[in-house]
Formats: sequence, C-alpha cells, structure tokens
Amino acid sequence: MNTQLTLALRYLRGHKTRTILTTLSIVLGVMLLFGMNGMLPAIKESFSQGVKTSISLDELTVTRLANGIFGQEQVALVRNVPGVVAATGSLSRKVILPTDMAPQDQRGQLITNLTLTGLDLDSFGEINPLSLLAGRSLQPGDRAVALINQSLAENSGLGIGDHLTLPTADGVTRLEIVGIVAGFGALSGGEPLYLPLDLAQQVLNLPAQINVIEAMVAPGEDMAIVGQRVLESLGSGYQLGAVETGSEIQAVLELGDFIFSMFGIVALVMSGFIIFITFRTVVMERRRDVGMLRALGASRRTVTGIFLFESLLQGVIGTFLGLIAGYLFISWMLAVLEPMWRERLGLSLGGAQFSLGIFILSITLGVGISVLAGLYPAVVAGRMTPMDALRPAISVERKGSTRRRAIWGVVMIAASILCLLSRNVGLASLGVILFIAGLMVLLPLLVRPVTRLIGGLLTLAFAREGNIAQGNLVRQPERAAITASVIAISLAVVLGVTGLLTTLTYGVFSYMDKSLGADFLFIPSSFALGSGNVAAGPGLISAIRQVPGVEAATTLRSSFARFGETDVMVIGVDPQTYPQVSGLEFSRGDEQLAYQAMAQGNVVLANGMLATQGKLELGDDIELLTPAGMRTYTLQGIGNDYMNSKIMTLYVSQDLLAKDFFETGDVLLMLNLADNADPVAVRADLDRLEAEYPGFTLYAAQEWKDRMVQDARTRMSITYLLVAVLALPSLIGLANTLGINVLERTREIGILRAVGATRRQVQRIIMAESLLLAAIGIAFGILAGLWLGYVMTASMALVGYDLAYFFPWSGILLAVAVGLLIAVLAALHPARQASKLQIITALQYE
Repeated sequence: MNTQLTLALRYLRGHKTRTILTTLSIVLGVMLLFGMNGMLPAIKESFSQGVKTSISLDELTVTRLANGIFGQEQVALVRNVPGVVAATGSLSRKVILPTDMAPQDQRGQLITNLTLTGLDLDSFGEINPLSLLAGRSLQPGDRAVALINQSLAENSGLGIGDHLTLPTADGVTRLEIVGIVAGFGALSGGEPLYLPLDLAQQVLNLPAQINVIEAMVAPGEDMAIVGQRVLESLGSGYQLGAVETGSEIQAVLELGDFIFSMFGIVALVMSGFIIFITFRTVVMERRRDVGMLRALGASRRTVTGIFLFESLLQGVIGTFLGLIAGYLFISWMLAVLEPMWRERLGLSLGGAQFSLGIFILSITLGVGISVLAGLYPAVVAGRMTPMDALRPAISVERKGSTRRRAIWGVVMIAASILCLLSRNVGLASLGVILFIAGLMVLLPLLVRPVTRLIGGLLTLAFAREGNIAQGNLVRQPERAAITASVIAISLAVVLGVTGLLTTLTYGVFSYMDKSLGADFLFIPSSFALGSGNVAAGPGLISAIRQVPGVEAATTLRSSFARFGETDVMVIGVDPQTYPQVSGLEFSRGDEQLAYQAMAQGNVVLANGMLATQGKLELGDDIELLTPAGMRTYTLQGIGNDYMNSKIMTLYVSQDLLAKDFFETGDVLLMLNLADNADPVAVRADLDRLEAEYPGFTLYAAQEWKDRMVQDARTRMSITYLLVAVLALPSLIGLANTLGINVLERTREIGILRAVGATRRQVQRIIMAESLLLAAIGIAFGILAGLWLGYVMTASMALVGYDLAYFFPWSGILLAVAVGLLIAVLAALHPARQASKLQIITALQYE
C-alpha cells in the first residue's frame, strides 16, 4: 500500500496542472452542495425567529393554532379549570418599525424589529412577574407607557423617561419608557416591548383579542393532566406551548433545499465525468508505465490501487477545499442578501448553518464520486498484461458493438419523446434523463459526421489546421464524445435554468401587472403581508376615497388559518372594489362569477401553490380552523397574485374575514385615479396621508414595479452566478482533454514541426480541436437544454405555478457564447504548451 500511495503522489506532483484542474472540479461541486445547504437553515431560522411569540414557558401556556387570536373571555374558562390557581391573557405580535421611527444600536444599525406584548395589568404579575432593573412596572390605569428589555436599553441608549414612537391603526402613538426589565438579546426576532393590554389591542387594531394565556398550576398538580383539562375546556383549535407559525413557507424552503442540493449534485456528477475522462485517458497515456510495472512483478491489484489512490487523494483534497470554499461562498451570499432581506421582511439572516448530515453527504459524495469515477479506468489498467501494455495501442471499431450502441441510443431518445408527449411532469423529467443518456450513447457514433459537418465551416477560418483537428477527433471518438458530453450537460443546465428563469420572470411579472395594477400603492413596512405589519384602521381608506381625483380604492387584509396540518395565509379582499383596482391572475374558474360568489357566501379562492399541494378542485369544500372555530368554505376559483404567490394562500371576503378571523385592519391599500384627475395634486394629498400613517410608504405603481424588477434582477444575478459555476466543470474537462492530447501527440507535434509547421500553426490546431469539441457540445447542449427548461417549467406546476414556457432566445445566445468562451479559454494553456515543444525533444518522446 505504501508503494501504491508513493507512486500515486509522485504522479500527481509530476502533473500539477492536470491535478489542479481535476481537483478543482471536485472543489466546485462540493462548494455548491455544501454551501447552498448552509444557506437554507439560515433562511429557515430567520423565518422561525420572526414567527415565534416571546412568552414565558415556565408555566402552562396556551395558544391558538395558526397564530390565531381569540377573545379575552377564554381566560375565565382557564381560571375555572381544576388545578389552575391563576391565569392571565396577553397579546403578543411582532411589529416592524418604519426606518424614521427605529432607534439605532451601537453599530449604527437600525433596530426595526420589536416583539410587542400587551399585558393584563390586573393579573400578569401573579403568573409571570417581570424582573425590574430600573424605573417602575406597569400599573392599572397606565396608558401611553412601556417597559423595554435590558438589551434594547443597552444597545440603543434608551432609558427611563425617553420616548418611543410606534405605528398604530390610527396613525402613530408616542410611548414613554417607564421601566427596564431584565433580559439579554432580542427574542423572537425582535426586542421585547411591554404595554398595557388595551393599548396593545388599540395599536394592533384587535379590540378585546388576545393570543396567549398563561396559567399557574397548583402545587402538587400534574402539569400534563391540568393542561389536558385546559384544552378540553377551551375546545378544539388550541395547543399547549408557544405560538410558532411558518409552515406556510416550509414547502417553499423545502423546494429550495431540493433545488440547491440538485445544483451541487449535478456539479459533482459532472466532476465525476471529468475524473473519468482524465483517468481513462491517463491509462492510455501511461500504457508503457503500466507495462513496465507489470513486467517488474507488480500485480493487477497493485496497478489498480495506484490509480484508485490517485482518485482518492484528489477526492479528499477537493472535498476539503470545497467545504472551505462553500462556507466562504455562502457567507458572502448571505452578506449580499442581508440588506434586502432586512428591508423587505424585517428579519436578520444571520450566518451560514451546517448540519452534521450535510457534512456527511458532502464528504461522501465528494470522495465517493471521485473514487467511483476512477474505478473503471483503474480496473482497465489493472487488467493489462505486460505485453498488451508495452505494445502500441490500436483502435479497433467493432461493427456489432456500434450497431448495439446505435439501437440503444435511438430507443432511449424515442422513449424520451414519448415521455414528453405524455404531458406528465414525472415522465417528462424521466424523459430528460433518457434524452441526455441517449445522446451520450450516440455521441461516439455522431462524432465523425458532426465533426465533418462543423469542420467544413471551421476550415474557412483555420484551413489546414482545421482538417488536422478533425482527424485527431475522429481517431478518438470515445474520448471526444465524453468530453463533448460534459460540455453538453453543462450548457444544458445553463440553458435549462435560463429558460426557467425567463419563464418565471415573465410569469411573475404578469402577476404583478394584474395584482398591483393600481395607480398608487400604500405598501406596509414588510413586503410579507403577515410579517410584523401594523394594519391601518378604517380611517386611512376612508380618507383616500375622499381625495379629489381618486376614482376607486381597495384594501387587502390578512390573517392565518389551519388547513389540515398546515398554516395558510388568508387574505381578505372586497369583492366589489378589488376587481376594479387589482385582481388575481386566474388559472381556473370564472373571474367574474368567483367574485360574485365570494360576496354572497362562505366562498374562498386559493392560489396555485395551495391548490396543487392540497389537491384542491373547483367546488371542493374546504375545512379551516379559524379563530372562530372550524368553518367550511367552498372553493370557487384558483389564481395567483404577486404578493402571495410564494406561500400557500386563501382569499376570502373582508366581511368573512371580520366574522371568522376577527381581522378588520388594512395591510395594503391600492387606488386608481379618474381619467381627468391631476396626478400631481392627488399625489400631494396622498403624501399628507402618508405622513399621518408612517407604517405605510406611498408609491406610484410603476415606481414600485421598477423597484421589484430591479430586486428580481439582483436575485437572478446570484442564480446566474450559480449557473456560471456549473459551466466551469466543462471548461476544466475540455482543458484536461486538450492537455492530455498534447502529451499523447508529442511525437506527432514534433513531426509537424520538423516538416515545417510553425508554432502558430500548432497553436491553431489545438484551438481548432477545442472549438470542434465545444461546437459538438453546444449543438447537443442546446437540444438537451431546451428540453430541460421545458420540463423544469412544467414541474413548477407541481408547486402551483402554472406558467407558459417562454422560449429562451437569450439563453441560446448565452449557451453559444459560453461554449465558445470555454473552447478558447480551455485551449490557451495546452496550445501554448504544444507550441513550446522542442522538435528534438518531441521526436524522442515515448
């Protein structure tokens, strides 16, 4: 084993460029797989912090499922439960402060996230008394006063007697800080702020509502038994423990987790191709070395072990460097996304988080694929007899093998076409795999005709050098096919993802044009409607409708419900005014009839994600757990809007939202101008209203759309960066192949130089060969990429995005440009290396 390891290390050190390029392919694959799976936990943690309610868990705590609110009268029921000696109710919600109201921390960053908790001043001290550090506690009769946490006081410099301004349903309220309580660190994604309960209900526009009951259990009583009695007294829909929502976005995060994992796995698979190409060619290059080892007594196992050690070493080194690169890459990405995340959602992303499982998966795949890719070439090397290894290699083409290859390739491609015609996403996905596999099987047979076809065009630019390059590829069709297949797969991914992004861009922007088609928008602090926004009372929409020149205005309201085991967003709309100003992009159901039915009864609309994952059809009865209890609604339409297309959402009338969900506050307001209105005068009146309600920001609709388009482009640029990283393995594979070809044809290059070929002509031969390989890869990559993009777009229907496929003309141009760039870059070093060969040295090379 020591001999095998020594020889493997010696060979890797002796071929530094090839070793670095091959190892780099593993680094890239592990970087994507490991790094992207460190990003998703940070996003999940960010959301979970934003939806956990800051409450004590020392005593018995009762909350409503789906982050629901309920009446204060429920506290009396809990007090009467045997075993309970005291109970209190509170209202706790996350609130995002507008930037002009937010205090700064010691680093100059705004503290925008607060967890507002309204306390029943008559009873909270019996259950969970706050540990006061300075000032006084809240007292019955207090109004505009608050207690802040020790960490907020230390971070912001706020103290006793200072004031803090909050947005409210009626505009703003100014609070005097009267006390500081013990506690370090922001809980639940926001610094705790304690108010009198009635003031918190006024701020949040939830009169007589609470969402937490805390109870003290009598000494000697079993907590579990008393908890069960409490739940029985309250009825269905309640739970013991803290409020924690967010399952409505869990499906989106899991989908992202899957996509990011696939990015990494695809990159690692392509890395395996590169290692396979390299080692398969290296075996042929080192035939004489293998022959000498076998002649000196080395066993087959020894020879196989040398090659396996080489692949193992490259896998270990590449995986180790990939883990480091993945951490650095994702840390950089999170830093780039942090400002946008904080501004749009009021949440902090934090740092990358890696589970033990992703460490194990990344190391297993990184090292395992490297070893597997080198296994077959290693076995081939071990099977060589000394005579076979020392004898010159002769390429023999077997007609029977060629015929079988052609049949299998045609069968797989035909099957892939049938899968696509089935219009079944699962079969279409299988069709992509069959199509790519079929191309790879047929590529060695197609190298000669395709090379001649493309080579005819190439000779216009490279003349004699192009003919020589064609001959080189035709002599090694297997090697050319494998290299071209790596390029094809890379470009297929580039083109497929580009097609998907193009489709999503146009599709989501069509949602924006419909659902945000108003002239002016009052947008809340957080872009996510149910995430920390303080709703406006009826005064704001009433004032908007009275502005001269406003023709129509409408609002959105939000709440949550429980559908089965999943929390879903519930959006309340006015069926009369909502279609006049905005509307859903319907995929099923009649738009006009759906709004009419919504105005008349217990009717809901669903977005595509909920309809697909909940397997809902028009006319289905849907049972929801609401703050008012279990309710049954009829589904009358399926459609999407821009604001809520990424989470599972239901749409109900605002009357129904008030009756079953107790929500009457407006979280988004939209308006249209009359045809003869003066936009400047209307904007001036609306600006005055914005000043009175600082929890909202006024935008002209086009201004807001432009901002969203810019944000989308920023997010897409990151995705394009990932796509570019996926294209790098093809660059490495092509450079490896060309470098090996130069070594293998050292004597041939020496002969060309001896008969008069210039260094420049040798360089042009290598460049022509690179361009031919890239052209083959581009041609088949475009075919596979268009298919992949179509299937990926169709797969979006599985999560509720029923989008028409946009043909990615720009993606085709990008694929061609990337392929040609790869060809040029990959050929630079091998061409330079070939041109520098000395004639005598080259002719003496064995």
